[in-house]
Amino acid sequence: MRPTPTLLSLTLDAALLRIARLQDLSRIPDHLLVDLFHRTISAGKLTEKVLKLFLATDCEEIVLLVQLLNIKQPLVPVLPTSMSLIFQDSEVDIVIAALQPNLTSFFEAWQPFFSRFHIIVVKDPDMAADLKIPSGFDVKVYTKSDIEGLLGATSINFSGHSCRYFGYLVSRKKYVISIDDNCLPAKDTAGMTVDAVTQHMINLKTPATPFFFNTLYDPYRKGADFVRGYPFSLREGVECMLSSGLWLHNADYDPMTHVVKRNQRNTNYVDAVMTVPLGAMMPVSGINVAFNREVLGPVMFPGLRIRKEGKHRWDTLEDIWNGLCAKVVCDSLGYGVKTGLPYVMRSDAEAGKALESLKDWEGVKVMDNVLPFFQSLKLSRTAVTVDDCVKELASIVREKLAPKNPIFAKAADAMEEWTKLWKSHGAQNA
Repeated sequence: MRPTPTLLSLTLDAALLRIARLQDLSRIPDHLLVDLFHRTISAGKLTEKVLKLFLATDCEEIVLLVQLLNIKQPLVPVLPTSMSLIFQDSEVDIVIAALQPNLTSFFEAWQPFFSRFHIIVVKDPDMAADLKIPSGFDVKVYTKSDIEGLLGATSINFSGHSCRYFGYLVSRKKYVISIDDNCLPAKDTAGMTVDAVTQHMINLKTPATPFFFNTLYDPYRKGADFVRGYPFSLREGVECMLSSGLWLHNADYDPMTHVVKRNQRNTNYVDAVMTVPLGAMMPVSGINVAFNREVLGPVMFPGLRIRKEGKHRWDTLEDIWNGLCAKVVCDSLGYGVKTGLPYVMRSDAEAGKALESLKDWEGVKVMDNVLPFFQSLKLSRTAVTVDDCVKELASIVREKLAPKNPIFAKAADAMEEWTKLWKSHGAQNA
């Protein structure tokens, strides 16, 4: 004789019947959630949508079961944290610098994460071949003729990786996320595909803590908080303006390191986000970056171009210089910069070509001058906007660095030109 079903059992059975139509399971106690998860698997109703519903509850037992049962969900966006995050799709532009003509595999891999957003693709002005972009995306493509038609004669060189900055200029969204076209979505330690867009937005929409380092890293993530001794007066944090993500597989090395470690790949996924402390400099890589365009736009420029700059990341310092300028400006105005998650998977198709750049690469000497300059740099209190800071910074670069190397004089020119372009073409009311 079958036992009489309990009210609780009947309730779970009813939930199972409607599981595909439910929108939220977060209010169900964990022990009942685990029971419902087992029933869902037994009934063969664990679809991609339903699995996402269970994972969104952040129940540790569910996550553990998914790992133990080896349930893979490679194309389902998994929120990296449990923080409350509210942002509109219309607030975000994805900016892609197209340095290769066939972007089919790139867009197909990113489809689950990019398809909701407006995408700006800027074609390298030096590339003649037509772009191949699959359908199903809200894409606006800009070419050499668009750049020249909008800006006319300009001293700024938008070729190579620097073409992405034109996308920053023409965007009208509050936030910009930029990922190199040789990168694909990464997987975390549980084998789940990382939603880089959401993680960047979490970094930007939650406070940063630049004035005092928290040894549990980001105190706003689930499972963390401010440690004992952290001043309560600083726990509200400040606005985060820049999120610098990382990469798996082919690391972002200079050509010397690439040559010495040509077979080494980065497989170390560190599940952490941290605020870069006030006064600390860092090499921001343009490979995987996001920022608040409304505030930080005037300092997101292609300033420094080394001689014989090529199309590989190790041939350039434009993003490193840009990141140093942005960090100094954020420090001066009391904003925050974060680094760590999200990761992307970076192709190694170019890894064997670093030797070609080794002989002529001047980045080492350039950085020997650049780092002490930025470490000692203090902007005046009269520079109260990002635009003010960039103009003052360009003047100091011209005075202190230009006499040492003419590339710095050109960098100062580009910085001053960018502030004019931003005012005429980049500002919201331009």
